[in-house]
Amino acid sequence: MTEAPALSIASRLEQIQARITAAAKAASRPAAGVHLVAVSKTHDAEACLEALAAGQRLFGENRVQEAQGKWPALRHRYPGLELHLIGPLQTNKVADAVALFDVIETLDREKLARALVAERDKGRRLPRLYIQVNTGAEEQKAGILPEAAPAFIALCRDELALPVEGLMCIPPVDEEPAPHFALLAQLARQHGLPAISMGMSGDFEIAIRFGATHVRVGTAIFGERPRAA
Repeated sequence: MTEAPALSIASRLEQIQARITAAAKAASRPAAGVHLVAVSKTHDAEACLEALAAGQRLFGENRVQEAQGKWPALRHRYPGLELHLIGPLQTNKVADAVALFDVIETLDREKLARALVAERDKGRRLPRLYIQVNTGAEEQKAGILPEAAPAFIALCRDELALPVEGLMCIPPVDEEPAPHFALLAQLARQHGLPAISMGMSGDFEIAIRFGATHVRVGTAIFGERPRAA
């Protein structure tokens, strides 16, 4: 039996956008209030070009160095695109990240916050910032613990005057995501933060139900990640 041809990136994007629209409607939310971050990590520039040609303009990358290798040229061709850093940021990469990304979603510790302040003090314009919350209190995962989040938000936004506009989380893979999404949304409401980045390929519709403004979808758009050589 002949296998059906794989869907194009454009077709997958169209399907994901339709699911976002349906999930938003089911949650009595406007679809325009939910933004799709196409997670292009490990995928080459050609795959990104396919998505760009299909009209996608919002992308997420995990590593600064990888993003540096493909996005400056793509941005020259598509100046309206927006690039989010969704992976952990080391302080020695802060200057590079500030130069490349429009949004850093993984602010999670004071040392990193102060490194961002140092870049601003050099006259550099900072990207918009989301604070990553480790909702599952997983030792191996980045993110501020939920109980420490209020003080950290106050430090970043009030004392350091950083451009914090949202929160981000990655729930534990072996747990039901809904409670984690509910917790992140509650923290965002309590602190008046308008952006909530949560939900990935397998659970973004649940995240939309709980108030996600940004969903991060990679595999469902680009397919499985290329294997390392």
